[in-house]
Amino acid sequence: MASFFKSFNHSILLVTAVGIFNCASALAQNPWEALSKRPSTLGIESGIDTYNTSAFNLKLVKASQTVAGLEPKVAAGFDFTPADRLKQRSSDGMYQLGDINLRLKSDGDTVWKSFSTATKRAPVKALAVNDTVLAAADLAATLPADIPLTVERVWKQRNGQLILEFVLTNTSAKTVEIGSLGIPMIFNNILQEKSLEKAHAECVFYDPYIGNDAGYLQVTCLSGQGPALVVVPDGKTPFEAYNPLLDDPTPRGIDFEGFYEWMVSSKAYAEKDWKKAQPWNEPTSISLKSGETRRIAVKFILADAIKNIEKTLIANNRPVAMGVPGYVIPQDVNGKLFLNYGKPVSSIKVQPEGALTFTQLNDSPNGWVAYQVKGSTWGRARLTVTYADGLQQTINYKVIKPEGQVVKDFGNFLTTKQWYHNDKDLFGRNNSVITYDYEKKAKVLQDSRAWIVGLSDEGGAGSWLGAMMKELVQPDKAEIQKLQLFVNHTLWGGLQHSAGKEKYGVKKSLYYYDPKGKPAGTYSDSVNYKTWAAWDKKGADDIGRSYNYPHVAAAHWVLYRLARNHKGLVNEYNWQWYLTNAYGTSMAMITLAPYYAQFGQMEGTIFYLILQDLKAEGWGEMAGRLEAAMRKRADHWRTLQYPFGSEMPWDSTGQEEVYVWSKYFGYDDKAMVTLNAILGYMPTVPHWGYNGSARRYWDFLYGGKLSRVERQLHHYGSGLNAIPVLTGYRSQPDDLYLLRVGYGGTLGAISNITEDGFGPAAFHSFPSTLRIDYLSGDYGPNFFGYAVNTATYLVDDKTFGWLAFGGNLTKRGDVVDVAITTAAKSRVFIAPAKLWLTLDAGKFKIATYNSKTGEVNLTLEKGDSYTPNAYLRVEGGNSKYNLKRAKARGAYVFSLSSKSVVNIKLIKQ
Repeated sequence: MASFFKSFNHSILLVTAVGIFNCASALAQNPWEALSKRPSTLGIESGIDTYNTSAFNLKLVKASQTVAGLEPKVAAGFDFTPADRLKQRSSDGMYQLGDINLRLKSDGDTVWKSFSTATKRAPVKALAVNDTVLAAADLAATLPADIPLTVERVWKQRNGQLILEFVLTNTSAKTVEIGSLGIPMIFNNILQEKSLEKAHAECVFYDPYIGNDAGYLQVTCLSGQGPALVVVPDGKTPFEAYNPLLDDPTPRGIDFEGFYEWMVSSKAYAEKDWKKAQPWNEPTSISLKSGETRRIAVKFILADAIKNIEKTLIANNRPVAMGVPGYVIPQDVNGKLFLNYGKPVSSIKVQPEGALTFTQLNDSPNGWVAYQVKGSTWGRARLTVTYADGLQQTINYKVIKPEGQVVKDFGNFLTTKQWYHNDKDLFGRNNSVITYDYEKKAKVLQDSRAWIVGLSDEGGAGSWLGAMMKELVQPDKAEIQKLQLFVNHTLWGGLQHSAGKEKYGVKKSLYYYDPKGKPAGTYSDSVNYKTWAAWDKKGADDIGRSYNYPHVAAAHWVLYRLARNHKGLVNEYNWQWYLTNAYGTSMAMITLAPYYAQFGQMEGTIFYLILQDLKAEGWGEMAGRLEAAMRKRADHWRTLQYPFGSEMPWDSTGQEEVYVWSKYFGYDDKAMVTLNAILGYMPTVPHWGYNGSARRYWDFLYGGKLSRVERQLHHYGSGLNAIPVLTGYRSQPDDLYLLRVGYGGTLGAISNITEDGFGPAAFHSFPSTLRIDYLSGDYGPNFFGYAVNTATYLVDDKTFGWLAFGGNLTKRGDVVDVAITTAAKSRVFIAPAKLWLTLDAGKFKIATYNSKTGEVNLTLEKGDSYTPNAYLRVEGGNSKYNLKRAKARGAYVFSLSSKSVVNIKLIKQ
């Protein structure tokens, strides 16, 4: 933890399974030291046995026959398991790969009884082995004597593949119901006390596809390079639920999320522990009659790269699903689903009934069955595909309103329900979009975390940042009028210094705790202000945290764009004022917050966008200074093996800006290192919550209402890191994997917006919860990612043919039309032509591509009084497209009529 305490002065804390402690108590009690004092009971002193399969070197503790190492032969020296922590993690209660958890109930019992091989260790009884059985044991010695089952564990190989098998036999006279059966999945995601270099060399992340019989767990190297481990069912071993092992004493925190178990059955949990949640799959149990035996097993297979996981699954006769545009389906989109399995589909069932419709298509690719997908009912929906051999695959979808309506509702909610007007506010927060509690249906005006109600940091700036970015996507005059009040008066001269040597400096919070300096009754007795996070005025006024600057720069930039590219939307200041402030804020981050400015910033893309506009306006001096400052940062990143450090010991947000500037300055090696790392924890799986969901698990502590360390589904990492993934795709348009991951993150960024428009911090993945967080918190950066990245992609894939992401596709011979369905309707990428088309103002209605001639036809929507002109930028392309039309600031200018659409023809030269 030494490097953590050295770098993290924003808020020095140590998060463990039992709570949040301040710096003094954290230093006084290192949790790993406490673990070392626990008696070792695993039996590692008895030795380690090593076994070889075609893909792995398997190491088992001789006494327990649990895993001491799982090393892929193709990556010498690498271990998927936390073998380096084996001695520290060898006491009772610490789960190992090879353990099993059970909840049982015999006929006549009214309560479930829990059993675990991890609770009380004792040497297990070895059983006979043969040519296929590597090691086997009766686990009775490490289970309570009153368990009504015998449990045998077998490590075996079949055709060279490693299998972990449990054989359960009912030895009682009564029928036994197994209400839950969990297999702990223990891999090396412990980042504690490791540098970025060491963590990326040694550690993994793993995410589930909770898909019942078709489910799997993918374990990927933190670097995104090298082989990926895939754990799949062997026989009837459904992946029904994914449960955090919160009772494991390994210290959880911001650098260790904790371990999970693969749950084959979950009825016992669903009845009590999870009764308030809507599970991903129907909870089941297993019934064993007297003398009956049930085999449960998982198989460990190896993919040579993350991008080849699905190919590896197909090669191992496992079901694979591929959704377009993913598993978040806007109601006006004609999606597609492709299924690949060795047996035909016998039935498809949707729950709730009618929420989705699936129509089989005739033009299925070889080996795949294709369906058109339509979403009808807003909310979560589960698809159950039953194949001819009885295998059941579940795919979880999220149906949302059309993107334009989602964004409209979001903007309305922010500028009505979350609009705070109080000219007597003691902290200067009048006329702002403030944090909101969706559970209480109320604005949040007090919180022990000062930033939450102080309009700064991600957790407090999130709401107004989201409101600002909404106007970039979908300008609304009435909303912009309110937001001008915020930017010009509450932000400028309040949250941000407007004069003096600290001009453009951004405070950590407008809100602070000063009971002596404020009138009696200012602070509620129900809020605990005795925490490090309840900053005093000096702490709140600190301008040294660089992460606050991108939010403010984005606010100024949006108003610049609205004033420059539209007419009559912005009226208090001219566009020059806002662009000057955007530039000033960008430079102030470097000069006033230099320590943290060495790291990549969340939303750091905004500085690149500001630079482009400075250049377009011909403001050469400012552009030169900003570019030089950013190059200096990028030059520093170029010297680092992994250039995306942070204030945290490990982070998943700095990559976005690091990638953008590395790409811009031609440091392609660092851009690729960054992109690979992003792919290491941003999966594509057939589940809306995990597909494109960047790995983040501590920000519920800083920006959430339900505060805990937990895998956050579609936290702002989704929207932000989709920026480099989709940028990378446009450079490699044959790589459909990148498009699927990036688009999953982009739609994931708006997937949690409620039906009435509330934007939450993220979605809780714990099976006891499975809902949004009720605080708006730090959602704003997520919507930033959506706003600057949303686009329509037209693809001609060699396997799946013509596909549209962000539009509805029709084909007429060599001609393909795409009706645009995104909210902004301002960006189109035509992959076969490598053509990137963007609008500074105006909206695309239809894009048409002739695959034979290369001709592109664009139809723009009608204009209005606020948008009399469209500004079109044409970038890339396999050949030159010349419109022979006047330009302004590098964009072609088209006059828009309020009565008719505008048609544009781009002819390939």
